[in-house]
Amino acid sequence: MKDTQILDLYWARQEQAIRESEHSYGRYCHSIAFRILHDREDSDECVNDTWLRAWNVIPPKRPSRLAIFLGTITRNLALDKWKHKNAVKRGSGEMELALDELVECIPASDSTEEAVETAELERAINRFLGTLPERDCNVFLRRYWYVEEYTDIAERYHMNLNTVKTSLFRTRGRLKAFLEQEGVVL
Repeated sequence: MKDTQILDLYWARQEQAIRESEHSYGRYCHSIAFRILHDREDSDECVNDTWLRAWNVIPPKRPSRLAIFLGTITRNLALDKWKHKNAVKRGSGEMELALDELVECIPASDSTEEAVETAELERAINRFLGTLPERDCNVFLRRYWYVEEYTDIAERYHMNLNTVKTSLFRTRGRLKAFLEQEGVVL
């Protein structure tokens, strides 16, 4: 079923919208959640919560790209669950490592004022990603959006492991310089 048809089902408040979303995007959303949580039950819970969140948001929202919309919901839910599970006990998983790698490039958002600036930061990062060669952009997104391990990225793009690490290091450096040029306080 096409995205427009699925969205029409949401707008008509037909429960089939959830079944069609799960059929079309269930594996995609589950892979996003699992890469962050590394736990099947927690990932399943996030994906189920994704359908509920989509049901509650559509309408009034009508996303232009359903896959990105559902993937973003899943990712945010998984990140929230990961933060909750690791609030007391800090693990040494891939998620924490990926976030630590970005700490020098991305400012923290601790206050309401900074939270408002987050939207501008997101737009600046998207502009930066648009300046990257396709492979560098894909490698960056695979690491920091999908939280893939270095070895998986190297295999996916037929790259040497050290080449992946070097590419990400250089891209983080370019991101930091780009954000400083944009006036983002790091």
